[in-house]
Amino acid sequence: MTNGKTNRRSLLTGAAAIAAASAVAAKAADAAAQKKVYRTGPRPATPPAYSTGISLGNLLFLSGIICRTPGDIKAHTDFVLGEMKKQLEAAGSSMEKVLRCTIFLADMKDFAAMNEIYTGKFGDDPPTRSTIAAAWIPASSLIEIDAIAYI
Repeated sequence: MTNGKTNRRSLLTGAAAIAAASAVAAKAADAAAQKKVYRTGPRPATPPAYSTGISLGNLLFLSGIICRTPGDIKAHTDFVLGEMKKQLEAAGSSMEKVLRCTIFLADMKDFAAMNEIYTGKFGDDPPTRSTIAAAWIPASSLIEIDAIAYI
């Protein structure tokens, strides 16, 4: 027959071991989840205002991608999605691994035409998405898209 002191001591010793193991696991997870910056060109001489892409663990965050060439909304959407695909693949991800997109349109009248190009680019299960009208998008782009994906 065991006494109460032995049971309490075993319980406390077990709890301490679990707490220690949890702390070790948390430190290992933090070490594995290192922030990594992805660039589309060489590192600028001065600190930039933002990064093109950043991952932490297996999550990848892409900044808004725009089109700097003339064209209609279909051409701009196709270009932006093509750039997104390149950036995702360079980071070890893919269009099928995109979890969320935010789309900014210069004119909501372009929504249907944008959707014609956008639909099907992410496989059978597209990401969640928000689409909003933006008062201004840099470089006269008609669209800007940012994304969250996994690697």
